[in-house]
Amino acid sequence: MVGVDGTERAMETLSESVERARASGDDLTVAVYSGADPVSVVETQVRDRLGALEYDAPVDRLEGHPGGTLVERAERGEYDRIVLPGGTRSPLGKLTFDSTVKFVLLNAHTSVTLIR
Repeated sequence: MVGVDGTERAMETLSESVERARASGDDLTVAVYSGADPVSVVETQVRDRLGALEYDAPVDRLEGHPGGTLVERAERGEYDRIVLPGGTRSPLGKLTFDSTVKFVLLNAHTSVTLIR
């Protein structure tokens, strides 16, 4: 499952996840949640990107705290991996993560992949 909040970095993560899923024959589910834009806008952007990539994948809307919902779904055994856009580097070279990525990294009992 790849989490997408509508940022350009998240959309790039989606594109790369589609490429990897195609190459490996894995299934991919896209979980959309609100970032700067409402979840309905993010869902439209994701469906447009999937169409441009000619890839059919289920798109699930996450309501509430996205990190908690991602972790909960993975713990229920629905997904074997959570894929999220990776962090950015601070001026001192330290990796920084948004609150959703931090929550997932600290609480997930399944594999988490960050794509930078």
